[in-house]
Amino acid sequence: MKTYLNLGCGQRFHPAWTNIDFVSQSPYIQAHNLLDGIPFPDESFEVVYHSHLLEHFTKTDGKKFLQECYRVLKSNGIIRVAVPDLERIVKEYLKNLELALQGDIQAQYNYEWIILEMYDQAVRTKSGGDMAKYIFQPEIPNEHYVFERIGEEGRLLRKMYLENLQNPTKPASPVRNDRSLLKKILSKIKSLLKNLLLKDEIKFYQENLKYAYLGQFRLSGEVHQWMYDRYSLSKLLQEVGFRDIEIKTAFESNIPAWNSFELESKNGVVFKPDSLFMEALK
Repeated sequence: MKTYLNLGCGQRFHPAWTNIDFVSQSPYIQAHNLLDGIPFPDESFEVVYHSHLLEHFTKTDGKKFLQECYRVLKSNGIIRVAVPDLERIVKEYLKNLELALQGDIQAQYNYEWIILEMYDQAVRTKSGGDMAKYIFQPEIPNEHYVFERIGEEGRLLRKMYLENLQNPTKPASPVRNDRSLLKKILSKIKSLLKNLLLKDEIKFYQENLKYAYLGQFRLSGEVHQWMYDRYSLSKLLQEVGFRDIEIKTAFESNIPAWNSFELESKNGVVFKPDSLFMEALK
């Protein structure tokens, strides 16, 4: 039996694999915080895979995480990593910057988007950030460009937004709102504190509540902590001890029957076309 490990799987998992994510949304997914390491013995897996996960670690923690990937891989095992491709983002930025300065209207729209793609997920202070605002505006002036960049997930979000506009009375899906829950708890605490604390202390608490919200979000795992290109990612893999490092496409892999698992593409459509795909051996 093949021993394949998918880390930070989200909605992209396969029942034949061992799938790990921070929160389990399926019987096939094991809940675990990967900042605490990978919960398996040395040399447990033939393949370790993660997509758009590494960039959510700090640079230091990212290296520790890849060392954990190396540890749980068997000798000659394959690691496959997909991350947002910083090089392609920067090239798109420079191209659209030059064209925008020349007065190209479409490039000006594209420039607005690529700036968001470059910075928003690193600096945002609430879920979705300004990228969500852009996707959810009534009309997207460069819709083809945006979805060419972010793929099927962006199209799905846009579709859900338009369906909601057409059916405004449709009941919303029940979604856990951690911020709302935190606010209710803190409100109760505030009421109790009113009888115990001086007015100045209560004022201090009120003024600093927003920082508690910000800290909770910034530590939630949504933001990008670092970015990689083909040089920095291959260098990092080499430093950890991996060898035979190769750049792949979404359809190419040394993992047997890769496309049958439909983790990066389906029916010829790539889920995250903005990615850098890289493989290496232990």
